[in-house]
Amino acid sequence: MADIARLRIDLAEVTPRVRRRIEVPLALTLHDLHTAVQIAMGWTDSHLCEFRAGKAVYGVPDPDWGEFGGTRILPAKRTRLAEVLAGDRKTFTYVYDFGDDWQHKVRVEALIAADPAVLYPRLVDGEGRCPPEDVGGPWGYADFLEAIGDPVHEQHEELLEWCGGSFDPADIDEADTRKAMERFAGSIARRKPRRPSGSTR
Repeated sequence: MADIARLRIDLAEVTPRVRRRIEVPLALTLHDLHTAVQIAMGWTDSHLCEFRAGKAVYGVPDPDWGEFGGTRILPAKRTRLAEVLAGDRKTFTYVYDFGDDWQHKVRVEALIAADPAVLYPRLVDGEGRCPPEDVGGPWGYADFLEAIGDPVHEQHEELLEWCGGSFDPADIDEADTRKAMERFAGSIARRKPRRPSGSTR
């Protein structure tokens, strides 16, 4: 019985390519999927996000706003990945940081049975380092890479200092990413199941 989704996540409009594959339970909430994507990609969870699947948008509803632009935000904390994929849906979008507007194209590559020896979510593989936070979206990232790669560029030293002294767009820091994902998977495994509604025990 398939209860795990293998997802391919591609960061749109970015060169060199930034891609991750992760395996996650179909029962995972979109809120937890957000955390898994943040860890896998290398983001720092410093901005708002949402999932878009067809006309549906999932995120953190704001009771003071109601519908924004005619779109009602559905609660990511109460929506499971299986619900988003109902009807044989194979793709959806994860948007992070509405200023930089990082669009992640998510595709279901396979639905598989869980391996009882594995904690999920888990990182399968990836390529390309995630851009720095607040770099200005795909176009700002392209300018950033050009500047740090050219020692005579007028912003070379400034941007190197801003990003911590060095930046290798090919280094995804796979070992640390796997450890972080394993810690997150362990925290999910340790959660106590919710009691049924109305239970007094």
